[in-house]
Amino acid sequence: MSDNPRDELVDHLPALRAFALSLTRNGATADDMVQDTVVKAWTNIDKFKPGTNLRAWLFTILRNTYYSSRRKLNREVSDVDGAFTETLSVKPDHDGRMQLADFKDAFETLPDEQREALILVGASGFAYEEAAEMCGVAVGTIKSRVNRGRAKLTELLHLDEDDPMELTDAATMSVISSAGTVPQ
Repeated sequence: MSDNPRDELVDHLPALRAFALSLTRNGATADDMVQDTVVKAWTNIDKFKPGTNLRAWLFTILRNTYYSSRRKLNREVSDVDGAFTETLSVKPDHDGRMQLADFKDAFETLPDEQREALILVGASGFAYEEAAEMCGVAVGTIKSRVNRGRAKLTELLHLDEDDPMELTDAATMSVISSAGTVPQ
């Protein structure tokens, strides 16, 4: 392992892109955000404290980039008839009880804070404490956001605790499971 954190940046690109995509819901915008994050990290690498969690530092930069860009927008353009969204989505090939498209639709209805908490704790595997630090909130706030998000997803997807979940995506399962970890 190198002493230079710049050498490790590329290892975190897939996780950064997944997080950016969950926030933006747009592949091109997510790619731009990841690029901005890497540029900011590269140029400010002297601010990274060796021995700390590089992945968490990168996720924090990406999160701050996202919210800064949101604040700059005067208003959002709505896609009422779903025409633009349909060009971005791909129907899943599997025939499971819960379709990935249904999950995606339900997940996108959650408030930004709940989606973010579920991605950080559930899909990305960060501890509640790490997620709280990245978001600049108390641990209890993150736990509350995760619990409210999971409860809302369970309601929207009409799931019961006893229902089997037939998914092919471990990250999706971890987002809605109470354990909040991705199975290995």
